[in-house]
Amino acid sequence: MSARSVFVAGGTGYIGSRLIPELISRGYRVGAVARKGSEKKLPAKCIAVPGDVLNGDTYADRITPGDTFVQLVGVPHPSPAKAKEFVSIDRRSAMEAIRVATERGVDHFVYVSVAHPAPAMRAYIAVRSECEDALRASGLRATILRPWYVLGPGHYWPYALKPFYWIAERIPSTAEGAKRLGLVTIDQMIRALVKAVDNPPESTRIVDVSAIRAS
Repeated sequence: MSARSVFVAGGTGYIGSRLIPELISRGYRVGAVARKGSEKKLPAKCIAVPGDVLNGDTYADRITPGDTFVQLVGVPHPSPAKAKEFVSIDRRSAMEAIRVATERGVDHFVYVSVAHPAPAMRAYIAVRSECEDALRASGLRATILRPWYVLGPGHYWPYALKPFYWIAERIPSTAEGAKRLGLVTIDQMIRALVKAVDNPPESTRIVDVSAIRAS
């Protein structure tokens, strides 16, 4: 792959299927790991890389120094009942991605984490925080995005909470938490990810909810 190349893990998901076309339209050459039989789910012009996101060795040879790695793998519709899946899927895939990216000399690692601290989803936050720590320890240049809930097709129910957020953001005692755990749209999330890919940081950059909204 060229210097303007991006490798995506999680390319067929809610965010990845929308991010990849945007990156391709900006001139990036995009490859994405896909299980056998799932290749056709990838967006047009995306290079399908057969592999297993839970085993980095299955796709490592398709990553070259200078690539940007975007890690989007995660259990769909997270809930407290999925604590074991957060460990077996979210954590394992991210740790494998970080390991392989480090070994292959990736230039920039983009990771979608979650806003924290928070009073709910503790198992989910614990796994994502552990992966953030591993990413920092790797020495890779990294952008870590911390949304709380991404609104979009199939993810609309939190719109009912918007009036409560509006009030909470204006009360001094709740403003900080409401803004940190605020809602973002899928369009805002895609713009923030594209901006992250376009602008690698010097070391580690955190993109919180307010920064995602401003993208």
